[in-house]
Amino acid sequence: MPILASDDAPDIHTSRIKLTPRKDPAERTFVIGDLHGCSHALDLMLRELSPGRKDTVVTLGDYVDRGPDTRGVVDRLLELAPQTNLIPLMGNHEILMLDAQEGTLDMDSWFSVGGRQTMASYGAERGQWDKIPEAHWEFFKHLHRWHMTDTHIFAHANVNAMLPMPDQSDDWLFWRRFDDSHPHFSGKLLICGHTAQKSGLPCILPGRICIDSWAYGEGWLTALQIGTDTFVQTNQRGEVRRLSFAEVSLLTEKA
Repeated sequence: MPILASDDAPDIHTSRIKLTPRKDPAERTFVIGDLHGCSHALDLMLRELSPGRKDTVVTLGDYVDRGPDTRGVVDRLLELAPQTNLIPLMGNHEILMLDAQEGTLDMDSWFSVGGRQTMASYGAERGQWDKIPEAHWEFFKHLHRWHMTDTHIFAHANVNAMLPMPDQSDDWLFWRRFDDSHPHFSGKLLICGHTAQKSGLPCILPGRICIDSWAYGEGWLTALQIGTDTFVQTNQRGEVRRLSFAEVSLLTEKA
């Protein structure tokens, strides 16, 4: 169930918690969780974050399936790319879509996990792949497997805690659930998605954070500005809220 506003919880439209003010033109890095066709939540999120040309936006994959507007999500990201340093990662649902298009996965299997909604967003029926713009296919085929900075690792699903990033398998990067996660040997903080947190709250564990908070369901789309302790959340209902790490921990304990 979604986390609702109450007298003892942060107001959905709260202004009590602010993103760290931009005191100088230094680069910022934002990471955004699984989108799953939720273009309205993405529009609200981009309005809240307002990334600029010197900023980096890492998106954790799963742009397609389940939600109503895959086409709109990809259009927004293609529009965003020239305006900031966009680093879009591959998710397992992009893998499923590409496998279905190539014929290595049957359509019924893909449709059962959200492919039907994806095709509908393009006004396409089964097998009408030509209705998907070539620019979108290029986007899907050139997604990053993972991204790493001096302090953080970004991956769609998970990482093998004992292996360096170039040695990570597809199974770990795209399919392993967050339940099977451990702090990476490098000491870098892992930010990932894939395992939907149906509480609507990010899951914070030592050395790793999952920010798939069930945007396509009754939850929220979650973003984090690296170097801050505040999550920004938006949803398809048009709501916006900010939660500190401490508030997420408190709400998680109460759930």
